[in-house]
Amino acid sequence: MLSAMPNRHAPSTSFIDLLLDAVCVVDSTGHFVYVSAAFEQIFGYSPTEILGRQMLDLVHPDDRAITLQTADEIMAGQPKLHFENRYLRKDGQVVHIMWSARWSPADQFRVAVARDITARKQAESMQAALYAISEAAHLAEDLPALFQQIHQIIAALLPALNFSVSLREDQGGELAFVYHVDEQPQAQNKTDLNLFNQEILRSGHPLLLTAQTQPWLPVQLHRLLGSDGQQCWLGVPLHSHRGIIGTLVLKRYADTTPYTDKDQELLQFVSTQIAAAIERKQLIATLQRMAQHDQLTGLPNRALLHDRLHTALTRARREYGQVALLYLDLDKFKAVNDQYGHATGDLLLQAVAARLKSCVRAADTVARFGGDEFVLLLENIELAEHALDIAQKIIAALGQPMELAGVQLQIRPSIGIAFYPLHGDTPMQLLKQADASMYNAKNQGGNRVAIPPAT
Repeated sequence: MLSAMPNRHAPSTSFIDLLLDAVCVVDSTGHFVYVSAAFEQIFGYSPTEILGRQMLDLVHPDDRAITLQTADEIMAGQPKLHFENRYLRKDGQVVHIMWSARWSPADQFRVAVARDITARKQAESMQAALYAISEAAHLAEDLPALFQQIHQIIAALLPALNFSVSLREDQGGELAFVYHVDEQPQAQNKTDLNLFNQEILRSGHPLLLTAQTQPWLPVQLHRLLGSDGQQCWLGVPLHSHRGIIGTLVLKRYADTTPYTDKDQELLQFVSTQIAAAIERKQLIATLQRMAQHDQLTGLPNRALLHDRLHTALTRARREYGQVALLYLDLDKFKAVNDQYGHATGDLLLQAVAARLKSCVRAADTVARFGGDEFVLLLENIELAEHALDIAQKIIAALGQPMELAGVQLQIRPSIGIAFYPLHGDTPMQLLKQADASMYNAKNQGGNRVAIPPAT
């Protein structure tokens, strides 16, 4: 074939230009000496633009090392079939190529046939992304972990250095920024992001904003392109059976290739699966919370208290620490229900829960044990007096009048305290001792604190 090339640069047979695959000839220094007509369709460069250029200049930076190694092997006499790498088109887009190439010792040329397999690669990537999103929905520990995994999955499909997820807490509600990563932290502007999100919500459609697209959009959106007009935004709504539950937004700064319509189609395609994954994780989180928290007060329930108490005791044994357990019952609570009704009694329990939480540290646990009984778990108590101080603080806080449903109420507690390791070393022993002490406080007239004798 090469012998048929006049001046050793171009084939005399025009039928090569009818091939859908591109035929390329590269000399020993890696410069193009011939390309067929299909080259322009695949790579975007005409023959006159590419002849004499270095082949490696077109190769994707991440694939240059393996491409050079493969070229050396071909020139050493090892023909290559179906070698795959990535090139950068003239328009900056990445194109996946499958090569078959051999070396001609007589002509000192590498002769190769290039097939564009970008569509196949994209389909494979899309299928892998959908599988990965579905898997993440099952394996991610919580929503933050899910958002991180989704970010990684999207980044494997298209540039995603700047990535954010915003969600509505309820239908029609305001968006909350639940995940936000920006390569230029100093440039983070939630106002701009909110403006872009609101346009997505208003239209209910994906939005691609570049200097070349959407001139009909509101003027205030165009300032998001930056002072040089070169920034680029791409966002999609997250649709579910409940409507739009949020948005997913990507951003690129100047000096980078802007997003394209194809990128928008890709992101829109995976957005439905992402929305389903988020809803599944939200449902699991809701069910877990319902299983572990009291529905009236929102406090941890008996089951979650037992779990935390077990963990606290394990840590205290390892670190030779002290744990305090406060068992609290509201004096004459039944009289409130009888006189004002259960609705007012429920309001009182909610108010008590709020005041109890205000009396302890964020790391402590306030749980509703049942009825009008509450249990407080205090970890890392250095001195018994610290727990006693908190108990007195609780008595003072609950003694302040509460205005509930037009009724002014006061409630007084009886509190029993048990300490690990002084009064027991198991959850059941400590709860039993604190409970018994609480009844001692109640039998003494209530509104007081009692501690059991050491075991």
